[in-house]
Order: sequence, then C-alpha cells, then structure tokens
Amino acid sequence: MDEHGTHPDGLRALTRELVSVPSHDDPTAAGDAVESWLREETDATVDRDEHGNVFGRVGDPDDPTLALVGHHDVVPPGDPQVATDDDGAETYVVEERDGRLYGRGSADMKGAVAAAMCAVRDADPDGVELCFASFVGEEVGGVGARAAIDDGFAPEYAVVAEGSTNYSADGVTDVVVAHKGRRASTLVARGENAHASVPEDGVNAVYRACDAVDAVRAMTFPETTVMGESVRGSVAVTEIDGGTAWNVVPDRCEVTIDERTVPGERAPLERAEAVEGVEWTVEQDLPPMACSDDAFADAVLSAARGVQSGRPEHVTKPHATDAGWLAEAGTACVVCGASEPGEAHTDTESVSYEVLDRCYRIYRAVAEGASGFA
Repeated sequence: MDEHGTHPDGLRALTRELVSVPSHDDPTAAGDAVESWLREETDATVDRDEHGNVFGRVGDPDDPTLALVGHHDVVPPGDPQVATDDDGAETYVVEERDGRLYGRGSADMKGAVAAAMCAVRDADPDGVELCFASFVGEEVGGVGARAAIDDGFAPEYAVVAEGSTNYSADGVTDVVVAHKGRRASTLVARGENAHASVPEDGVNAVYRACDAVDAVRAMTFPETTVMGESVRGSVAVTEIDGGTAWNVVPDRCEVTIDERTVPGERAPLERAEAVEGVEWTVEQDLPPMACSDDAFADAVLSAARGVQSGRPEHVTKPHATDAGWLAEAGTACVVCGASEPGEAHTDTESVSYEVLDRCYRIYRAVAEGASGFA
C-alpha cells in the first residue's frame, strides 16, 4: 500500500507481464499483450493500426480527447537482462526486490504503460474522451508516433508517461512542461588530393573542416523559457573523420554534430557553410516540447500534488520523447511518469512499485478532473 490507498488491481502483475516480453528487435508480441489485456479487462474501444500502435478509448468521442501516451518498444537489453528458456528462445530476466521491479523496459517504459492501461480501465472521464496510446518505434526516432499523427491521431491533450520522478526532489513525481529535442547533423568538407610532400598542390579538406568546427564552437547555445522554467540547449562536435593515408592531402572530411534543441530555437549551424567547400546536412531532428496550455499543465500538477506526500513541481527534461512529435502537431502535452534519472537504458534498469501506483492515481485524477481544463 502507498501513502494514498491500496494498490491498483492488477497493476503489478500487468507490469511484470509486459516487462517479461522481449520487444527490442520486434515489438509485435508486446503489442499483442497490450491489446489482449485492454480487450479482456476494459470497456475501451480497442484498435491496432498497421504500424503496430495500440489504442484504447473510453468516454464520449464528441468530447475533446485526453491521451495517455507510452511506447512498448525498448532498447536492446544488456547481458544480465537476457536468459534462454527450455526451448532455446530468448527471454528477459525479471526480478523483484526491495519494492522495485528489475528488467529491460521496466522504467522505459512498460511500467508506466501498465499504469496508464489500468487508469483507462478504472477512470470515469469528466468532459473528455480518454484515449490510451502505446506506440512502436519510440527508441528509433518516434516512428510509431509520427505514423499515427500522419494517419490523423490528434488529441487535444496528452500526458506522455515518460520519466518525471525525482527531478525537483527525491521521492516526488513531477510534471514536465518542456523538454529538449535533438538535431543530429554533419558537416562535409571537400578539397583536392595531393601528395603530402607538396601540400600546396591540393586543398586540405581537414583544414576546411577545422574552420567549420571553429564556427560551430563560436555559436551561442539556444535557450528559452517555458512557464517560468529555463531550457538551455547545447551544441557539440562529437566525431571527425577525414583522410585516407598519412602521406595524402585529404579531399574529404566529415564532422558529426550533436545539438540539443529547445522550443522555438535552433543553433545557426548553417553558418558553417560559409566556409568554402563545406556542406551542412541534417540527419535527424527530434523535436523539443513546450506545453502550449498553462491550465492543462496546472491541472496535471494539481493532480500530482493530490496523490503524494511530497510537493511536485513543473520541471524540464533534458532529452526528447514522443511528446515532441505530438506538440509539433498541435497537442498540448506534459510528461509525467515513473522513470527516475539514471534508470533507463541501463543493465540495472528498474522501477518502483510505489511510484507506479502513484502514476496510476495521477493519470486517473487528470481524466476524472478534466472538465477543469478541457
């Protein structure tokens, strides 16, 4: 039992079930488990799209939609997280100790997916259609979320159940009102080969690349403020690759750049193209998120404060989630979930059962108090 009541019926068993299903190479089996549980345990209208995303809806479809959003794919497990069953099939190792569930995907984010599923089962939505959505491909650039949005998924509000626990203080589950995005790009500098004994006969692509790197180093990091919270991005050169031999002036050099973007701002990386022979190309752009509706963000924070003894706050998150894609498409988003900093993507990944109970109560309280913002 947590500080605000009994455990939600079946939440812990459901979490264990979902975490036990391998879903790093192929999320189909995990999607099957989510879909089957929703059909058997809830009154929701359940759909599975062609991409593998799973949806469950309750309430009046003519009302604004509040979505509880997660994903059931995971990153590849570490060696301690994998075992082989009697038939030689790969399974995930799932362990319970000290009030926590250990296993790949427990924190990121099958535990919170289970909490959202139970909330959809139990909530009586007030003034909204309540929609559960579990996407595929979040770990590889938001593939499922982007496909769902392209197909018309457009909730007015969304609580994305990624981690927000222990951000402002230990022992609290906060509400994220903004997070950074990530833009991955390359600078390719081109020159002309020559023998290194007569470098003046060529054009050194590495030198051009170094001039472009100097331009990047001089850039100010992007920064903004969301609901009084400061969000500061970053720009870093992370790889340089050029040249073919010690005695050849290189004709090509590639520079990799990691940029953490903030809502409404980008570093002016295109300026590096002012260096002769340099071309800038964006390889990936995961959008940042800023909550577009103060009343919604305040309502979720009020719900969070009502179900825990600590005092949660509006906070920001340092990395991208599917909330970025939804916000870019016009949904008012916050992030609120059980994962704690340092848990996701580790060989010792775990989630607190007490915090999962808390998240269930937050999600249910938001849905049942939605007439205050919808």
